[in-house]
Amino acid sequence: MNMKKPLVDEHGRVHDYLRVSIIEKCNLRCRYCMPEDPEWTPKEDLCTTDELLELVDTFISLGVKKVRLTGGEPLVRHDVDIILKTLAERGVELAMTTNGILVDQYIALFEKCGLNRINVSLDTLKPNRFEMMTRRTGFEKVRANINKLLEREFELKVNAVIMRGVNDDELTDFVEWTRDIPLTVRFIEFMPFDGNRWDDNSMVPMAEIKDKIADKFMILRGKDGPNDTTKHYRVPGYKGQFGIISSMSEHFCGSCNRIRLLANGSMKNCLFSNDEVSLLQPLRQGEDLEPIIRDTILEKKPSHAGRFRIAEEKNRSMVTIGG
Repeated sequence: MNMKKPLVDEHGRVHDYLRVSIIEKCNLRCRYCMPEDPEWTPKEDLCTTDELLELVDTFISLGVKKVRLTGGEPLVRHDVDIILKTLAERGVELAMTTNGILVDQYIALFEKCGLNRINVSLDTLKPNRFEMMTRRTGFEKVRANINKLLEREFELKVNAVIMRGVNDDELTDFVEWTRDIPLTVRFIEFMPFDGNRWDDNSMVPMAEIKDKIADKFMILRGKDGPNDTTKHYRVPGYKGQFGIISSMSEHFCGSCNRIRLLANGSMKNCLFSNDEVSLLQPLRQGEDLEPIIRDTILEKKPSHAGRFRIAEEKNRSMVTIGG
């Protein structure tokens, strides 16, 4: 596949990381992610497997080096095995974000496809609270599958969305989890999306998260990668580490290299953008997608899609964007 010039926006950011939501549906009902009455895209308006893979191939030809599969829950898609096997042949770095429920059924496939970077969403270490937050059972299954991933030496991160009065009392419990295992726990600031009842009081900012942890532990600053969304920290002597994703209080937009492709074939150049560009319809009509993609990247705003009141403007629900 011939490589073309990279995808660069007006601010000099090179975009080589594609996050692909391969399905909107999920087997959990997390309150911060899925509205009580979600509106699903009609099947005919979603990408077929061939269309999805053709779109991903187009991005790879434009310099994308890493592809992360998300959802919804990517492992509930019936042909996720075909998607993984095909992308494994493309020579890109593969990763996945999952809720962990079905991981045990796919570990062998992950290894065969060279997918060794897995993010598991787990917002609480308490079984009863898990059922309250997800509106489903499955806590013990997720914990068991996390252990399986650790035993097979996957590069594992656990993502926890922190909400005031819901799970912010568990911050130090999560950190303590990293004492004896090489695990990265990432605390994510609660972000506003359609249907998740976000407000200022429910969001725990990075500074407060750090203070709560520092009340119990001595913490040292860790090492961040060049395009990391996470600010890393560690407790001396602990095998693992923790990080904070401060999307709301201290954004990291200046080094953003991410593109989002939704299950309906739309492209978002920013998580917070409410402007989407359809690639599926032009694909079905045989149009050249490269100029559409390049123009969309070029128009990317310096931060937060140029929105100054994120919580007051309409955006999709998280479950239809992808984690």
